[in-house]
Amino acid sequence: MASTGVDKQRNRRLSDHRGPARRALWAAAIYIAVGLVWIVFSDRLVEAWFSDADTLSLVQTWKGFLFILVTGAVLFAATLRQFHKDRKLLALQYDQRQALRQRERQLSVLMDNLPGMAYRCRFDEHWTMLFVSQGCERLTGYLPGELVRNRKVSFAELIADPESSEKVLDEVRQAVENREPFSIEYPLIRKDGRPIWVWERGRGVEDDDGEMLLEGIILDISDRKLLEDELEELATRDPLTGLYNRRESSRLLEEELERARRYNRPMALLWVDFDHFKEINDTYGHAAGDTVLKSISKLLEDSVRSVDSVGRFGGEEFVIILPEMGVGEARETAERIRHRVSGQLHALDEGQAVPMTISVGVAVYPDHGTDGGTLCAAADRAMYAAKSRGRNCVVMAPDAEGDHNDRKDARG
Repeated sequence: MASTGVDKQRNRRLSDHRGPARRALWAAAIYIAVGLVWIVFSDRLVEAWFSDADTLSLVQTWKGFLFILVTGAVLFAATLRQFHKDRKLLALQYDQRQALRQRERQLSVLMDNLPGMAYRCRFDEHWTMLFVSQGCERLTGYLPGELVRNRKVSFAELIADPESSEKVLDEVRQAVENREPFSIEYPLIRKDGRPIWVWERGRGVEDDDGEMLLEGIILDISDRKLLEDELEELATRDPLTGLYNRRESSRLLEEELERARRYNRPMALLWVDFDHFKEINDTYGHAAGDTVLKSISKLLEDSVRSVDSVGRFGGEEFVIILPEMGVGEARETAERIRHRVSGQLHALDEGQAVPMTISVGVAVYPDHGTDGGTLCAAADRAMYAAKSRGRNCVVMAPDAEGDHNDRKDARG
């Protein structure tokens, strides 16, 4: 608190509104007034005290010398005081300039060593940069001078797509209106054409003229986004085949069922199981079995539409979700896939190739179930019916026959 008081006092001294000319005129006026008073009253006193002309002349002479000495002393004291005051003010100004330069150097070093780019820009359609730190070149590939005031390119042009640009604008506008800081992520295109992801943290500020500006920092988060994508991939994909895993397949099934209910459209589910897959593992080893799994997984993906989803439920069991597909089309699709699998040999790592067949159970919404659990159970039972009929065939859920209680014997 004490240092604040000293600073205020110094600022008052530095901002003294009395100019040099005014102060000089004020001093001259005081000097003239005092001089006139001295001359008028001292002359009258001397004339009253001394009537002799010679004595009066001598006293007048000494009175003049005394006036010169007194005024000289006063001027000396006043000038000395002013010089001391000016010297203190100059020293104060020098110290403040040095402190300001030191702070500017520290701020410059801090900004230049930031992992991203500090900025100050107008809140306009171009995001016109008024200041950017040296990190601008590392982040965008552009020199600060190329970006400031849109000399070569505006920052808005670096945002990858119109959708991202609109999203950024909406979030920043809402934060500014609420007088809150904003944090946003969006893609940028660097000068070399390489896309990156950035995270921006900033807030709106008003300058001395009342114009709304934005100040903040922008960081490259491409590595973090890549890691997030990899983690998302691990969370939704089967690590061996690259197909959707059981959890994601179940989510997609519920999503498609909800869409089918909303628009009153059919939806088919194929439950696929490899025939005699255990023999491949026992004969050639699990590595060979994994190779066959990956090969047939790719074949299943290539055999369906882009809107369809193929997932691995576990082991050698797969599910295929077929939106807007009725009983007839679903049967034809299942038969086509079964023929493709059985119609070719599947290579092993050692250069050998083995035949493979599949058993397929088919269930259709709403014919065989209206929820995910019921539909999966119907397709699973149909698949076991296919196993019981000798494998390498397709069975619709209503036609499921045979003994489904001993599923362990039918598996293989």
